[in-house]
Amino acid sequence: MPQREQGPERGVGEGVGVVAERGHILKHGRVRVFRVSADGRALTCAIIAPGTIFGEMTLLGQRMYDNFAEALDEVTVCVMSRADVRRFLLSDARISARITEILGLRLTDLEQRLSDSVFKSVPQRIATTLLTLAAETRPRVFGARSPQIALTHQQIAALAGTSRETTTKVLREYAGQGLIRLARGRITVLDTDRLKDQAG
Repeated sequence: MPQREQGPERGVGEGVGVVAERGHILKHGRVRVFRVSADGRALTCAIIAPGTIFGEMTLLGQRMYDNFAEALDEVTVCVMSRADVRRFLLSDARISARITEILGLRLTDLEQRLSDSVFKSVPQRIATTLLTLAAETRPRVFGARSPQIALTHQQIAALAGTSRETTTKVLREYAGQGLIRLARGRITVLDTDRLKDQAG
């Protein structure tokens, strides 16, 4: 049977050396999937939202390879074995179709990020990253219309493929133009249309 696990913020999960084949469905919270280079630098591959499948499960086309998973918030994860996946997911045509859709969207996102890394400047990539995250984020304060991104400058930098120092400089420029508002561990997008212009 699938097992539900709860983990603390900043906990690190799957990574190099994992042998057991286990799939995960994120029920609550956010998880960062990243890999670490030989010189110790971390590259963020994805920020996973609730409802997303990840982990080591070849039946679902999921492999962690050299990746690690880190909880950004308090998280609840449903852990499934290979038998669980066959019984509860792949046996239902509707769920199978949804899994195929999720994997297709993930592939499209990776292709877009690769294209951006080649053809867009660093400020454009940062603007694109903010817009992508804003589209996935609901306002945290009741009645608020502006999306808030609860990530650090370092995490934004890892998603945009640049350094924290450069990211901080660009974010301050955007804040000075009234496009965003900066706070500790949080970025509020104030003007989506003008930020799209910056994204190119």
